[in-house]
Amino acid sequence: MQGLMQDWPMLISRLIDHAERFHSQVEIVTETVEAGRHRYTYAECAVRSRKLAQALERLGINKGDRVGTLAWNTYRHFELYYGISGMGAVCHTLNPRLFPKDIAWVANHAEDQVLFFDLTFLPLVRELEKHFKTVKTFVMLTDQSNMPKSLPANYLCYEDLIDGGDGDYTWPALDENDAASLCYTSGTTGHPKGVLYSHRSTVLHAMAVIVSDAFNLSAIRTILPIVPMFHANSWGYPYTTAIVGCKIVLNGPHFDGKSIHTLIKEEQVHITTAVPTIWLGLLDYLKETGQDLEPLEGLGIGGAAAPAFMIKAFEDFGVNVHHAWGMTEISPVGTMGSMNSITARWPLEEQQKLKQKQGRGLFGVEMRIVVADGSEAPWDGKTFGALHVRGPWTLKRYYRANDSALDEDGWFDTGDVATIDEFGYMQITDRAKDVIKSGGEWISSIDLENAAMGHKDIARAAVIGRPHKKWRERPLLIVVLEEGAVLDKDSILKFLSGKVAKWWLPNDIVTVDEMPLSGTGKVKKTGLRETFKDHKWPDGG
Repeated sequence: MQGLMQDWPMLISRLIDHAERFHSQVEIVTETVEAGRHRYTYAECAVRSRKLAQALERLGINKGDRVGTLAWNTYRHFELYYGISGMGAVCHTLNPRLFPKDIAWVANHAEDQVLFFDLTFLPLVRELEKHFKTVKTFVMLTDQSNMPKSLPANYLCYEDLIDGGDGDYTWPALDENDAASLCYTSGTTGHPKGVLYSHRSTVLHAMAVIVSDAFNLSAIRTILPIVPMFHANSWGYPYTTAIVGCKIVLNGPHFDGKSIHTLIKEEQVHITTAVPTIWLGLLDYLKETGQDLEPLEGLGIGGAAAPAFMIKAFEDFGVNVHHAWGMTEISPVGTMGSMNSITARWPLEEQQKLKQKQGRGLFGVEMRIVVADGSEAPWDGKTFGALHVRGPWTLKRYYRANDSALDEDGWFDTGDVATIDEFGYMQITDRAKDVIKSGGEWISSIDLENAAMGHKDIARAAVIGRPHKKWRERPLLIVVLEEGAVLDKDSILKFLSGKVAKWWLPNDIVTVDEMPLSGTGKVKKTGLRETFKDHKWPDGG
């Protein structure tokens, strides 16, 4: 016997329809690329998204065709998310922080037919144009007054393009399992890999992350999602915001501490999210200016582990910090670090330690830890191994790959090394390729980095393992110093003593002017390993 409920496909177009009907007057605000602040409503966004769908049809885009975007977090990019997927095409977000050759490879691998891009990226697009094999039309996300002169005929103006429609458009009745969007991993080893999301997986993910124990969104809050729309669906915010109808503020190409602070204050932002690099910049700005963060209530940190000092610094401003973990392959959010009825009663110091973990799995994300012999580890917070996940918004196969990405039991190996404690809180201890094995024991580079970041002279820290004659590998601490600071190795080692196990202490500490970063803002340890491949240990090991 089956239930007698309606068959109502979960489609992305339904999200913007919902926002238009029930939250029509709520604002979407953008710090624009051209300069100045733009604001309009969900109702206006919905009409323009339908106009975009009409324009795509005029350009010959059909169901399943890939349409590329190379854009910042703006209202026009927001419209692309809905107009492209809603009409049945696939919204392919290209990451401008990748190397140009990788951008071209990704666009060709996806077989993008049209490329929408911001003014900022015109030089890059002109450079890559000759390398694109399938892109026929280029659309600049601007109006006629900002269109550069003397462009080829296949370079179109976005505002002119959508003005050709009237918005009287009915979204097609798609299958909820149809492809909706495509995002590629950053490709730290080999070519980037494509993750192809469905309408169903996208809507399920969005519904899961809006709850109070996750993003804590509601119609009365204002959110500033700094996580980029060109990577992993901006953690789902273009979809979650439409579901709850909250005011959304988009930062465009502006990521500096002053710009972020200005948006928080002037637009009365309650919730914001970004990677730790962004928050370091904001904290520096606050330290320089003595400003506060009112009315900010919550701050999400993901993409890399947040050091203890960062969590404490924001909570000293009265801002509740939520750690999160995810990856492109899981749409991307898997865990959120919120308190439960037991941990909420712990002393503040213990709560802050807990907040350094990446949090509990959302409903829809199953997790397990697998040790070297293939068995499943206990959830004791100590036994660490490979983190595996599965669920309805976890990929099963990479785009255009022949082989499954899963093991025989349907689990996806994330490539992370982690523990899970008795309350279900997961903590990433390392990437499998970054973990340091010294004398038969594992050292967590992440924990050592986070401890080092608390030192007053250290602005950035990274730890890599280097060969050692006696111990096989030992940790090398690489730091970017605060302005005016001088490297004092003894001071740093003394500071680390008692914060990490004695045998974890780095065998040497070196400085660099800046850290090499990947396309998603993470420290690129492959670059550091190359730079320090011939490093000699002080003990001669």
